[in-house]
Amino acid sequence: MSLSFVTLGVGDAFSALNYSSCLALEAEGQVLLIDCPHPIRKMMREASLSSGVELDADRVSGLVLTHLHADHSSGVEGLGYFSFFVLKRKLRLLAHPDVTRRLWDGHLAAGMEDLIRKPGGEPQRHDFEDYFEPHPLSTEASVRFGPFSIESRLTYHHVPTTALRIRAGGRCLGYSADTAYDEGLISWLAEADLVVHETNYGVHTPYEKLAALPAALRAKMRLIHYPDDFDLGASNIEPLAQGRRYTV
Repeated sequence: MSLSFVTLGVGDAFSALNYSSCLALEAEGQVLLIDCPHPIRKMMREASLSSGVELDADRVSGLVLTHLHADHSSGVEGLGYFSFFVLKRKLRLLAHPDVTRRLWDGHLAAGMEDLIRKPGGEPQRHDFEDYFEPHPLSTEASVRFGPFSIESRLTYHHVPTTALRIRAGGRCLGYSADTAYDEGLISWLAEADLVVHETNYGVHTPYEKLAALPAALRAKMRLIHYPDDFDLGASNIEPLAQGRRYTV
């Protein structure tokens, strides 16, 4: 009945050292991805070897997509195609309507809408529902998905982005997604048993702001989406390690 996760990636969009930030949550034998950068199956394979947790596309019950920046969503086409061609099923995709509004027309259609189904044939037109089974998230109420109960909150970022509180097995994981520093969001996440918070430059959360939080909150906080030059050893908040399994 426990809630755990494996870090598939911990880096930002520009990292030369780490995969882009991505988690694989597990509860009651079901796996829920948080975001989906490319190359997602390679990320799962390497994390399986380092963590001892068996992970691959066939174990993914659903994908939670926080926003459409490529370092968080570049693997959606590949995972959608793998589900369609190999697993013969639709990929269950959970996202807030503000996130999914441009997912097909602005992100996936150019590569997925025309599909030749047999050699020598003409391309056939496909749409979002041919590949994906949508499960809208809400900022007004929790959404149940298998053993997971998912709450969402919009963050302050360049494009629509949702932070998450995910409950399963009597535990709660808070996930900031990409965001500028937001005291209201910090308070919302602080209800969780473990908080995974981003830190980076620009319109992101400065480490110094998180380092000044109360010790009790910092003790249950882990860092993700950090830049390559982030001083891991000097941080007074534990940075997540890529390929490691954590229990909430």
